[in-house]
Amino acid sequence: MPLPSETPTPKVQAGSDGSAVPSSSKSSMSRTQKILFFATGWLIVLMPFLFWWNTWFGRPLSDQQLTAYLHDDKKPRHIQQALVQISERMARGDAAVKQWYPDLMRFATYPVEEVRNTDAWVMGQDTSGAEFHETLLKMLTDPSPVVRGNAALSLVRFGDATGRPQIVALLEPARITAPETGRIVDADRPGTAIRQGGLIAKLQYDHEHIAEIRSPIPGRIRSVAQAGANVSAGAEIAVVEPANEQVWEALRALYVVGQLDDLAAIRPYERDLPDVSNDMRQQAVETEKAIQSRAK
Repeated sequence: MPLPSETPTPKVQAGSDGSAVPSSSKSSMSRTQKILFFATGWLIVLMPFLFWWNTWFGRPLSDQQLTAYLHDDKKPRHIQQALVQISERMARGDAAVKQWYPDLMRFATYPVEEVRNTDAWVMGQDTSGAEFHETLLKMLTDPSPVVRGNAALSLVRFGDATGRPQIVALLEPARITAPETGRIVDADRPGTAIRQGGLIAKLQYDHEHIAEIRSPIPGRIRSVAQAGANVSAGAEIAVVEPANEQVWEALRALYVVGQLDDLAAIRPYERDLPDVSNDMRQQAVETEKAIQSRAK
């Protein structure tokens, strides 16, 4: 064993000619390689966090950031994040949010459906003025069934039942028809949960064109034509059951404004079915009782 002050002598092994040849030692990473290795590992951990941080609606925004986000037309999610935080401040009674009320009314005709949908919900948080009420009434004619439904739900907060037909429609499944005559070349499976705008199937027509069939509502696919099926223009391709959250809000609103004509849409949710929770079933029962009571 060498003394502490000595440098160990490399081990040697005999070559084929009998000469001494230093044995090969294990190669080690250089300092630069180590830095690159640890930097890569750190980025793998950091990037998902940065993505989450930049898209998380709960991240607090300053007044200056809110204004900037409301005018960020390149990133609609920034607009949605600002709208959500404005609604939270409205719920706390923060009068400073009124400076952005003109923006809320502007978004009622915004080209991105998700923004209009969030906007309709936010305007229902303040029922003190006539501007939101008038804007929501106009949104009852929006091309999106979900936006129309949210506008109708917000109108109930104003004591306005004008949107009752749109609320009842929230309980109904969406029936999606073929825009052209053609053949299904790809399709999702029945029972699959799907978001609003999610791809359900692909329809090939004119031998070369592909139409993407998307869901107009969030929910679950009840039925869908499978790959290889030939369909005619206007024929039913898929049926999507509405999401539980949508049904729950519709039942609560109809508890207040529902009429006897609405019971046919409500009663399916009173049944003991796997996709109907006990809370939803109870809400449907209570909603019918409230309607029957008003009718008497």
